[in-house]
Amino acid sequence: MGGSEVTATVSATVGTKLPELSIYGDPTFIVSTAIATRDYQDVHHDRDKAQAKGSKDIFVNILTDTGLVGRYVTDWAGPNAIVKSIKLRLGVPWYAYDTITFRGEVTAVEGDLVTLKVVGTNSLGDHVIATSTLTMGAAQ
Repeated sequence: MGGSEVTATVSATVGTKLPELSIYGDPTFIVSTAIATRDYQDVHHDRDKAQAKGSKDIFVNILTDTGLVGRYVTDWAGPNAIVKSIKLRLGVPWYAYDTITFRGEVTAVEGDLVTLKVVGTNSLGDHVIATSTLTMGAAQ
């Protein structure tokens, strides 16, 4: 599943699994997404300061995680989908030079609302655990 690939489906059913999405987090990705979300905390762009604070390396911020969960669910749901909510909690850090893999599953369908569980894992374990609710929109 790439950024331009859409696998639109308007007939989601409970148990439907979403295709995996893997993203490599090199330092440029981590720094640029932190700056793009106006997060200037040094642990997201300065390795020396991150390590001085006890971190292994710079790491992805929560705003980037939220955006990536949104991207993941809308890539699957298609261009007419509207994200109604994303609720997430963080687990292990996503440090520079690691890859995250998102996996998802439909957990509820109520009228036009579809609820998904999304988990992003890296080499350390579960980095982000999220629930997203969206409407699929009309098929074109």
